[in-house]
Amino acid sequence: MLTNLHAQETYPTLFETSDGTETPVYEEVIGYFEKLAADFQEVKIMRMGMTDSGLPLHLVLFDRQMTFDPKKWHQEERLVLFINNGIHPGEPDGIDASMLFLRDILLGKIQVPQDLAIAIVPIYNIGGHLNRGAYSRVNQNGPTEFGFRGNARNFDLNRDFIKADTKNGKSFQQLFQWLKPHVFIDTHVSNGADYQHVMTLIATQHNRLGGNLGSYLEKEMNPALFQGMKERNFPMVPYVNAWSGKPEEGWNQFKDNGRYSSGYAALFNTLSFMPETHMLKSYSERVRSTYSLFETFMEILSLDGKRIVKIAREDRSAQITRETFGLNHKIDKSQHKLIEYLGYESGEKPSEISGLPRLFYDRDKPFMKEVKFFDTYANPILINRPNAYIIPQAWHPIIENLQRNGVKMTALLQDSLALVTVYHIKDFQTAPRPYEGHFLHSNIQIEKSTEHVNFRKGDWLVPMDQEINRYIVEVLEPEGEDSFFAWNFFDTILQSKEGYSAYVFEDLAAAFLKSKPELKKELEEEKSKNQELANSGPAQLRWVYDHSPWKEKELNRYPVYRVEKQ
Repeated sequence: MLTNLHAQETYPTLFETSDGTETPVYEEVIGYFEKLAADFQEVKIMRMGMTDSGLPLHLVLFDRQMTFDPKKWHQEERLVLFINNGIHPGEPDGIDASMLFLRDILLGKIQVPQDLAIAIVPIYNIGGHLNRGAYSRVNQNGPTEFGFRGNARNFDLNRDFIKADTKNGKSFQQLFQWLKPHVFIDTHVSNGADYQHVMTLIATQHNRLGGNLGSYLEKEMNPALFQGMKERNFPMVPYVNAWSGKPEEGWNQFKDNGRYSSGYAALFNTLSFMPETHMLKSYSERVRSTYSLFETFMEILSLDGKRIVKIAREDRSAQITRETFGLNHKIDKSQHKLIEYLGYESGEKPSEISGLPRLFYDRDKPFMKEVKFFDTYANPILINRPNAYIIPQAWHPIIENLQRNGVKMTALLQDSLALVTVYHIKDFQTAPRPYEGHFLHSNIQIEKSTEHVNFRKGDWLVPMDQEINRYIVEVLEPEGEDSFFAWNFFDTILQSKEGYSAYVFEDLAAAFLKSKPELKKELEEEKSKNQELANSGPAQLRWVYDHSPWKEKELNRYPVYRVEKQ
């Protein structure tokens, strides 16, 4: 086995030659992996779509058997590990750790399962990586220079996995569906409270992951990861999600919805993780802890790799016939685990700027304490699986997004009449300020009706007999927190397109009410209960319009239809 010194001499990295203080620029990162691919037959580097920067997204593959074909990997039941780096280029730890990690595998320093396939994105957010300096993360302790969180269009790519507004996001979706990984790691750096831990970890929320993978993650894989890191002298805790209180009072597990990388991956029954090193630790420590986490994963995958492949295959297959799907899980504070937290005592002292009290952590007063970790999410909205969804062809952004994510669908061969469930948007709340280019909807309420609807040749039928049924439900059911409706893809249905001239419609409305005495009675009852309605002639005219055949049926009518089971 080659020594670490020999590895450095053979394929040195800037991280090593700078004594752990620097990270390379974009061209040097890609050049390093290209050199490994040129010198080792087990490595291949590919271009996998474009990014908003105008530069391609690179993917590095490691395959001892040199097939470099995910379809064959899955046919042969080989484990697929996918590592994504530089989604936030101000957090480059994983970039350097991956360079070291792959090199040391190739030089024999790290032993990995013979049939393991590894895919690495060297830098996902290329635009942010090119936007390089020393000041974009004011609180971070190194490296000397690093990139910026926003991509070339100033999107935070770790909010883009469902909506895919960016070329990066679109390329990633296609890449992910090509790989279909069993294990996914997306490397990060955390801010927030100060504590002794160098590494914290977001494991995807096990209740949302569900199935046997969720159980394995909670009961076996997570404990093994924490134990392995402790043995490597990097004791780890779950991501310190304690923004509104002191960490020693405990915290909730971070809920990784589908907009985030790990939450997106979980929708496809993938064990997914976001390691978060701590910003205040030295860059050298942070990279070494990320490398140690990769080693810990290797230990677990060496022992459980075949089992993970089997469980993932079974869980994915089970989605085909799964009858109910949960949306919008909520924290269950009645249950918790106790975890060992290594913190620093916090307190207040006068601010040198304002003279007012400010928070500080006293590193001369470290402590170890068992704290409550709330990692159970329950009480979701339950959605019954339909036979299929039908999407009119006009909604091509939705169709294209589904197709990029591997959803199988067929175009109707002729005009057709179908009995379907129709959703009507009853109420929702909209964020007052934009979030990643959208005004997100939340607390979405719907009403349902059953109707015969005419569909046209070329409209799309999405059958619900797929391994990725969970993703389909998550994005097409409008009540979902990360549904396409929540992300404003259907906002045109929320605005009336037709109307009336009041002085003309008055006569039509009066004649209509005379022909509908039961409706006239209903209006009088509403007026007796609603003084504002009773005192407003225009409001009463609007009420009649809304209860008449002239009201436009497209308003608030969700244009994705459910074909129910008979």
